[in-house]
Amino acid sequence: MQVINYGIIGCGMMGQEHLRNIALLKGARVAATYEPDDIMAQAAKAIAPGAEMMNSAWDLLARDDLDCLLVASPNYLHVSQLEEIAARNPLPLLIEKPLFTDPEDAARVQAIGDSYAAPIWVAMEYRYMPPVQTFVEQVQAATGGPRMLTIREHRFPFLPKVGDWNRFNRYTGGTLVEKCCHFFDLMRLILRAEPVRVMASAGQEVNHLSETYDGETPDIWDTAYVIVDFDSGARAMLELCMYAEGARFQEEISAVGPTGKIEALVPGPGRFWPTHLGTPPVPQVIVSPRQPKGPQAVDIPVDPTILDAGDHNGSTFYQHVRFLDVVRNGGAPEVTLRDGARAVEMGMAAQQSAREGIAIAVK
Repeated sequence: MQVINYGIIGCGMMGQEHLRNIALLKGARVAATYEPDDIMAQAAKAIAPGAEMMNSAWDLLARDDLDCLLVASPNYLHVSQLEEIAARNPLPLLIEKPLFTDPEDAARVQAIGDSYAAPIWVAMEYRYMPPVQTFVEQVQAATGGPRMLTIREHRFPFLPKVGDWNRFNRYTGGTLVEKCCHFFDLMRLILRAEPVRVMASAGQEVNHLSETYDGETPDIWDTAYVIVDFDSGARAMLELCMYAEGARFQEEISAVGPTGKIEALVPGPGRFWPTHLGTPPVPQVIVSPRQPKGPQAVDIPVDPTILDAGDHNGSTFYQHVRFLDVVRNGGAPEVTLRDGARAVEMGMAAQQSAREGIAIAVK
């Protein structure tokens, strides 16, 4: 089996999760990394000691021994780095979400997609959480076609990151882009439909209010309700709370249709689970038919080794398995640039709706 060599740009918190998961893959290795922050670079070196640390992203792109690339840099750098990759070394690419943070960048991303000669896969890893995968596989049969979809995430606050970039909307795109593009992607995937209208109420209620960075207080939101109407007539709602560390399940997803209901319950990262509550719960999928048969719950456990490699219920590993298959054998990415862009557009519409107090039509 040919060993696939990765080049990685950005080795902060999420980049290091990718490094740990690539180490679990058969026939893959990280050959080169670029990370400008010395502390993060040394942490990455400890995870992937065989990878050569490059002095710049462009030095990394000049190598001729790479088979694919991964971008896990801060959000606001994605578009410019995507353009440089397209110009210098357009290899198969896995790029972290969100694709862009400024509405004007959508055209730049589309132009790259029109000419890029290799697959570009957007890292919407929530699709690959095992309970979410089971949910997606069974949702049509369980509901008779979902008409209502609810996604609830109750979790911990944004974690500290290099340069505190994730404390400010101008660098992240805003919480409903940075964090919630995952959920807007899931809405489109589950409902098999496109959004037509977005309504949101959101704000900063608890987190980061006492923090200052160079005399500036963070403006990132920690609370939101978002309702989305779809062209199929279905409706979806997102409930986000980022000061709910004690929640038993971090994500709770439910869909209801004419014949029944299905739910996916996903615990948060084990390292944040309160030890006094005992063992973290096992992810579950619950199917509840309308007829009085009673709910049928199935546990969806994840290999502990895979769980320990990241904070996303094993999804980063399973995403890499699929991406690696595309790199090795060809084929289309499962999460396209269009998918990534649509998720960002929905998040931006939600940000605008919450700011202006109006419903936003989505093209």
